[in-house]
Amino acid sequence: MAAGRTGGRWIERWDPEDEVFWRDTGERVARRNLVYSVLSEHIGFSIWSIWSVMVLFMGPGYGIDPAGKFFLIGTATLVGAFVRIPYTFAVARFGGRNWTVFSALLLLAPTTAAFLVMEPGTSYGTFLLVAALTGVGGGNFASSMTNINAFFPLRKKGWALGLNAGGGNIGVPVVQLAGLLVIGTAGAGHPRILLGAYVPLVLLAAALSWRNMDNLAPVRNDTGAVKEALREGHTWIMAFLYVGSFGSFIGYGFAFGLVLQTQFGRTPLQAASFTFIGPLLGSLIRPVGGALADRFGGARITLGTFVAMAAATGVVILAAVRESLPVFLVGFIALFVLSGLGNGSTYKMIPGIFQNKALARGMSGEAAAAYGRRLSGAAMGLIGAVGALGGLGINLVFREAFLATGSGTRAFVTFLGFYALCCALTWAVYLRRTPGSTVVASNAEAKPQLSTV
Repeated sequence: MAAGRTGGRWIERWDPEDEVFWRDTGERVARRNLVYSVLSEHIGFSIWSIWSVMVLFMGPGYGIDPAGKFFLIGTATLVGAFVRIPYTFAVARFGGRNWTVFSALLLLAPTTAAFLVMEPGTSYGTFLLVAALTGVGGGNFASSMTNINAFFPLRKKGWALGLNAGGGNIGVPVVQLAGLLVIGTAGAGHPRILLGAYVPLVLLAAALSWRNMDNLAPVRNDTGAVKEALREGHTWIMAFLYVGSFGSFIGYGFAFGLVLQTQFGRTPLQAASFTFIGPLLGSLIRPVGGALADRFGGARITLGTFVAMAAATGVVILAAVRESLPVFLVGFIALFVLSGLGNGSTYKMIPGIFQNKALARGMSGEAAAAYGRRLSGAAMGLIGAVGALGGLGINLVFREAFLATGSGTRAFVTFLGFYALCCALTWAVYLRRTPGSTVVASNAEAKPQLSTV
């Protein structure tokens, strides 16, 4: 055992694929860690997405136009995407419990900074800096998912990762609901009420994680696995697909209220009354996407999701052209629900893909499972980081569309083309049967047609 990995709730032996170990010890410990991982990640998502609410408080006195507001929330998205990479490797370096506590406490920095500067007269550069600070909340997702991935066996990963991510994703609608409550009761001139409410919640999440979570000593950073994941074509294909699913979820979550204000002339209260619905439904359904992928195969569910997202985008475009707010809301909320399903199914695909590669190389049993865990753990951080950049892309495309035409319709046409690409890629790589090919089954996943690049 390496120095610093004894005591302090370090677990020395962890073998979730051993059914006896899992039944007698592993499942109870894994579920306990999952609960508090969800709580901490939930608060992290709330802080990361808090600028989707802050821009609703920023009336004419702030002197910031819609394009500037889209850039503020895009800045938070960008930083959140990049910090996911170091956060992924921090779990193995410092321990899942230890890093969960530290990363939760780190959320105090952007929360208190926003509390101090959120008033008319503050410079735009200061707002950009504070929005960038909130990106640390986006990193919590990567470390939490990496940590929980190590706790659960392959047959349970779709459910566990979906529940962990879905519980975290709910932080987006919760902070938007809280913002609605503040705007509806105190008015749009009191953003500090919302920011101040999150300080004790951050402290509570850190305290509960410290008391109830564990570190896994067998989890180590594997630079060889990282290099192999970087060279692996499936890492980048799945990152592209995750841009389509999670990038859509977080990008739309950040932009929804601002689109309603800008394109349909809604007041802050009216916009806030709708913004939470889509992210809430998309978060709640994410575990369902993982469970469906466990049963029917991640590639099938992912393809169906992207086809439906393209159709929903068509509805949104039609509603925008006809200026029909009810139809627009139906289509936009459908995009949230479908992106939530896709989030669960795409993340489930990752461990299955790498275990299938092990089987294709002649490995079996624990050797194949270990290979799958090793490569999928390394790939998840990279995929999560690239996927989050999709949220930045969505906000930048919206910004350019509103600057050019005063409407988001052009942006939705762009998104429609992207979903078509996601459909084609999913089918061609993970579902198309080539002549003479065979399928290696593992948790209903199709054998990848692409090996390496």
